[in-house]
Amino acid sequence: MKKGKKVTYIDLLVDESIHKEYERALEKIGPELGNSHPLFIGGKEIYSAPEFEVRSPFDKRILVGKFQTATPNQIRTAINTAKQGFLEWKDLNWNQRVKIIQKSADIIDSQKFLLSALITYETGKNRYEAIAEVSEAVDMLRYHVDIYKKNKGFIVPMKPEKPKAKCRSVMRPYGAWAVISPFNFSLSLAAGMVGAALITGNSVVLKPTSLAPYSALKLYKALITAGFPPAGIQYITGPGEIFGNIITGNPNIDGIAFTGSREVGLFLHRAFTTKQPYPKPVITETGSKNPVIVTERADLKKAVSGVVKSSYGYSGQKCSATSRVYVHISIADQFVKVLVNQIKTLVIGDPRNKDTSIGPLIDANAMKKYRDAVDQVKKDGGKIVIGGEVIADGNFFYGNYVQPTVVTQLTRGHPLQKRELFIPFVIVETVSTLQEAMIEANNTEYGLTAGIFSEDRDEVDYFFDNIQFGVAYANRRGGATTGAWPGSQSFVGWKGSSSSGKGIGGPYYLLSYMREQTQTKL
Repeated sequence: MKKGKKVTYIDLLVDESIHKEYERALEKIGPELGNSHPLFIGGKEIYSAPEFEVRSPFDKRILVGKFQTATPNQIRTAINTAKQGFLEWKDLNWNQRVKIIQKSADIIDSQKFLLSALITYETGKNRYEAIAEVSEAVDMLRYHVDIYKKNKGFIVPMKPEKPKAKCRSVMRPYGAWAVISPFNFSLSLAAGMVGAALITGNSVVLKPTSLAPYSALKLYKALITAGFPPAGIQYITGPGEIFGNIITGNPNIDGIAFTGSREVGLFLHRAFTTKQPYPKPVITETGSKNPVIVTERADLKKAVSGVVKSSYGYSGQKCSATSRVYVHISIADQFVKVLVNQIKTLVIGDPRNKDTSIGPLIDANAMKKYRDAVDQVKKDGGKIVIGGEVIADGNFFYGNYVQPTVVTQLTRGHPLQKRELFIPFVIVETVSTLQEAMIEANNTEYGLTAGIFSEDRDEVDYFFDNIQFGVAYANRRGGATTGAWPGSQSFVGWKGSSSSGKGIGGPYYLLSYMREQTQTKL
């Protein structure tokens, strides 16, 4: 495989050397598993009892690593260190900051397969999605670099107020940011948020989810190796509740970037607004309940392919995953039949295996959500068309495995149509018109991704004009609502799915990490 090449799903299907490199990485990563990993504050390794364990979701006998439970004082020290590090980092010429972020992307790219193997062990992603995630992390950092260079450091000459005056607008960093990253894109979303904060001149206290802290540690090490000053980025692990309570009330935190649940995102936003002495930015991406509309003018095979890939990729554990499908009543039976037949071809199993389509859920809480959802369908008179079972026999005993599920005949407005579940669970509902489908699709507090399948241009245009979601797709066989890529689709939520209105991987995202200063010289 050519060095530096972006790896696509097509590459994975046709280039056997990619599979060989991934399988070698699975062997190579073995000695790195099971070790203890410190906090990093000011570049110093710090161990803090008690440690917590991270075990692989596809086999809980496999210890991925042991990580530190940061104390409140250690968190405060990390914040103070980041605040001091900001003073050094912000004054570095923006071209130098760009070079460091570019180099960190190159380092991650050189470790592509080793990091992919780690992601498989840590989060249960199959090789296809794990390799794609590392490629996305690399492209995210490089896209930040491209945007910053294209805008020349966001320094814009302004009209002189009088002869000989020099006026300009300069976008300046806020200061020290707390960045909280999720498990489902443990490397790429951490890279996106951290990279955006750093390239714009801010410092960072990085706190990854306790479900997947190892990938974020690799990102931290890549940045340090690339030449980032250790005082400018801190790596903290431990309970999110303690960290959240401290950062929201600490005056040395100048901004928060968070990807995760809506409940936590709202807490951070409200607490930060209440506890700080003046308004400070909070950038949240907080999930969704993503719809797909299938009209009577849809290409059925294309629609089913897009829905399957978006609903069951990474076992539905994506904030962009399809969870609601509104199908025209005239083709609903046929759609469900084809959908079920395609789901039956999916291979559930060990994500290290080449032929595995669906791996495990991340933890016991996700398993409980699945069981509860299935029980509620049965209780409320819905029909489970396929799936609905936990898989715990044979090789599945030590993992968190469930069947991909399709549900019909729930009453309109049922709670399961409103609540984000983060499991491979799709509700199909019939509609009589596109207008009816649009009303139902928009009837949610969320607004991240949505899709339509129709070969009628007017229907597609109507969809784009009326859908209340930040990321909208039409006729996307490779993923009805998933698969946004840096520089191609800004990943931006509306309503309860985001707080900034500017999507990561898009042309305006970096602006969220800066504030404007106008400068006039006479």
